[in-house]
Amino acid sequence: MKLSRAVAAFTALATLGALSVTGPAQAAAPDRSPVAPKASYSKYVALGDSYTSAPLVPLPELLSLGCLRSTSNYPKLLAGMLHIYRFTDVSCGGADTTNMTKPQSTALGVAAPQFDALTPDTDLVTLGIGGNDFGVFGRIIDTCPKLRDSDAQGAPCRQHFTVDGVDTLKADIAKTQTRITEVAKAIKVKAPKATVVLIGYPKIAPEKGTCPDILPFADGDYGYLYSIEQELNKAAENAAKAAGALYLDTFGPSTGHDACAPDGQAWIQGKDLNLLRAFNYHPRFEGQAGVASLTLKLLTGAPQTVTADEQAGFARQARELSSKAAKTSLPEAYRAHLDRLRTGAQR
Repeated sequence: MKLSRAVAAFTALATLGALSVTGPAQAAAPDRSPVAPKASYSKYVALGDSYTSAPLVPLPELLSLGCLRSTSNYPKLLAGMLHIYRFTDVSCGGADTTNMTKPQSTALGVAAPQFDALTPDTDLVTLGIGGNDFGVFGRIIDTCPKLRDSDAQGAPCRQHFTVDGVDTLKADIAKTQTRITEVAKAIKVKAPKATVVLIGYPKIAPEKGTCPDILPFADGDYGYLYSIEQELNKAAENAAKAAGALYLDTFGPSTGHDACAPDGQAWIQGKDLNLLRAFNYHPRFEGQAGVASLTLKLLTGAPQTVTADEQAGFARQARELSSKAAKTSLPEAYRAHLDRLRTGAQR
């Protein structure tokens, strides 16, 4: 989903190398029938936006331009679980469906179309996209917190986006479904043998209750954010059905792991950017690990749930990664840049 230019600049000074991207694929005859999941894959390509690239989840890649890809995002975790060595992650923060076939401008350069990574021998593709189309996610995150003070117990954000009785965000999501469907069908053309998995978005807001210090929405707008995510996930699920792809529901399994959940349980970072954890309103490592686990279970036919033991393991790994990131020796110029980034996030 959409990210600020300041955070894109953060990646320029980050560590580790980006994975290579394969060349443009040759067109093949379309096949819209679902490809059955299996336990073994030889070539995996990950496509998506910042909920896939995982900005600020330790540790970041170098040379991923302004895409803010983490070395601990769910595609890399999944590739490790499946023992896939021919793996390409081209997910990019700020991407929308148009960036599958068109270059994406970032603060640090131009990212190639994500479809350039697809080849006829690709046999697994994951796609997490849609939240940035028509600026839906950015608009709700930018607007709703600012409106809380005007009616803290009401739903001023829902009122703001409802024009002449029409919810403009949900109307745009309906158009997004068409775009995601076209993308999923086009993947089947570029990679006709691939199992294609459309990844849904995990819960940001809880089903019940509020936590304004973490998620500063008006009380009534928690339900509105919840409903927007439901619509977006339904759009992705419908697109998967139309294209003969698989759909991974992360919304249901992330119940109890929203931004309001206690530390160690939450999959989503709240309003405050954390340079050692995650970008604000984006998944933490726990969320990335949860999605990787759920995708593996979908592909191997296991029940798509996350156990308490698994969650405890995710939290332990998250602490270890944050500790490692905190101890990383950084050049003085890099530290100064982090200070500017932290100050900007607090404004």
